[in-house]
Amino acid sequence: MTPAQTERLMQVHQRAAQAGHGRKTEIYRAAADELGMSLASLQRALGKLTVRSTRKRRADAGSTALSREEALVISSLLLESTRKNGKRLYSIADAVNALRADRMIKAQYVDEETGEVRPLSESTISRALYGYGLHPSQLMAPAPAVELASEHPNHVWQIDASLCVLYYLRPEADVRRNGLRVMDHDEFYKNKPKNLARIAADRVWSYEITDHASGWVYVEYVMGAESGENLCSVLINAMQDRGGADLLHGVPRILYMDAGSANTAAMTKALCKALGIEILVHRVGNARATGQVENARNLIERKFEPGLKFQPVNSLDELNGLARKWRAHFNATAVHSRHNMTRTDAWLRILATQLIKCPPVEVCRELAVSAPQLRKVTPQLRVSYGGREFDVSTVPGILVGAKIPVTRNPWRDDAAQVVLVGADGREVIHVVSEVTRGEFGFAHTARTIGQEFRGIAETPAQSAAKEIEQLVTGTTTVGDAETARKAKAVPYGGRFNPYQEIDAAQLPAFMPRRGTDHHLVAPVVQVPPLTLFELAKRLKTLLGDMWTADSYAWLEQHHPKGAPEDDISAIAQSLRASRRPELRIVRSA
Repeated sequence: MTPAQTERLMQVHQRAAQAGHGRKTEIYRAAADELGMSLASLQRALGKLTVRSTRKRRADAGSTALSREEALVISSLLLESTRKNGKRLYSIADAVNALRADRMIKAQYVDEETGEVRPLSESTISRALYGYGLHPSQLMAPAPAVELASEHPNHVWQIDASLCVLYYLRPEADVRRNGLRVMDHDEFYKNKPKNLARIAADRVWSYEITDHASGWVYVEYVMGAESGENLCSVLINAMQDRGGADLLHGVPRILYMDAGSANTAAMTKALCKALGIEILVHRVGNARATGQVENARNLIERKFEPGLKFQPVNSLDELNGLARKWRAHFNATAVHSRHNMTRTDAWLRILATQLIKCPPVEVCRELAVSAPQLRKVTPQLRVSYGGREFDVSTVPGILVGAKIPVTRNPWRDDAAQVVLVGADGREVIHVVSEVTRGEFGFAHTARTIGQEFRGIAETPAQSAAKEIEQLVTGTTTVGDAETARKAKAVPYGGRFNPYQEIDAAQLPAFMPRRGTDHHLVAPVVQVPPLTLFELAKRLKTLLGDMWTADSYAWLEQHHPKGAPEDDISAIAQSLRASRRPELRIVRSA
């Protein structure tokens, strides 16, 4: 617009401002004809050159007759009637009418001029829902997200499995009929489940892996379903050095994925644990946490898979061959919007200390099925694993007799790994060396007699035992504790009274309980009497030298049939009394 046109428009604006009501349009039309433009163009030009006064805000702006309690009820019904795909089945008007009919809400106002009670309009209720922040479009909006960063290439990898919705591979006896087939919507859709079940085993799945720092995309196709075996196979292949432009390889420090059953399978955990990969699983329903790998599936669907319709493949190997060519070209040529480099150029910035080379495929597959096994620590601080012996004396806090988890070391054949849990709750892997032996079967770490006297460092249990010994004996050194034990010192210096609780206890005075006498009748015990011979034998033992032949004759006379055992004492007394004193002849001098 020229300066002359601008000046003329300002004059038109001033004339229209001074004109009375209803005469502005006439002035605008005349000016539009003069300047050779339409009335709408003239209005737009004036709007750019002039400043219009803002409309006065209403005194009741921001207020509403709908209470928040009723807004909550309306919002809850709208949300409950919303499908998972976001489609709302109830409109605001239908929801309000249904709630009014059930007398759950009123949604009305009183006309101040007439005093009439009128229902609130749909637009008023909608504005009120927005004002309270309860409108479904507000509540169903995505939650705020934070940006996640990784330190360098191979710091974090994201992995996910996707079902190819358009293709399936059916092997035929006639190899000429093999190939990737497009799923016709008229033949395969939800209302024909039998057709879908028929090709379930032939459907193609893809695993996508992305390096979070560089955005490098790795894709590999598998058959069957999402499983721990397929996941481990793809992850192992991705970590291998494949050469050429297919650059992504090495062991990542963190593997970030969803909580799918295959992703948390024992095989995956065993493989990652052996390689020192930390597994992070985001919570269910938070797919944005691994949004990069989700976007990788979108890139593959738009940039790679459409071409398969024009160049059919006859096997899974052919499909993965094409995928390898595509990912090498895509990552080397497509510029990433975050770092403004190609994904390959960004990944090549990895340092030698950050690129951990992966063991061969065969070793990794063995690790995937070899979970840590518990092994008992011997008094020599060793454990046996895989038919060999390993020294665990370097593991902090090791105890004799403890059972610790041991697994294979993927990097060294002469070492194993002890998997423990650190103070922060994360797994800590300790590398332990194999115990080698000499010609006579002694370990090379054994102490030579007469040359080395250094013992093994104290275990925590030994240190604690010494500390306890000093506490019990009331001493401060190991020697003093031994001296106190030899002197039979009372533990704790006699301060500990194990019966203090009993002595201090004040038991209540219990009232005696009345009982009932037992109706037991004592049995009569009858003992057979001793015979004359048995009686004589017992009396001879009892009387000793006082027993004579006359004693037997006396016994035979008075107790010819014997007597009870209880009468032995009385009979012995009678025998002593019946014995006559012996007459002695005394010679005179």
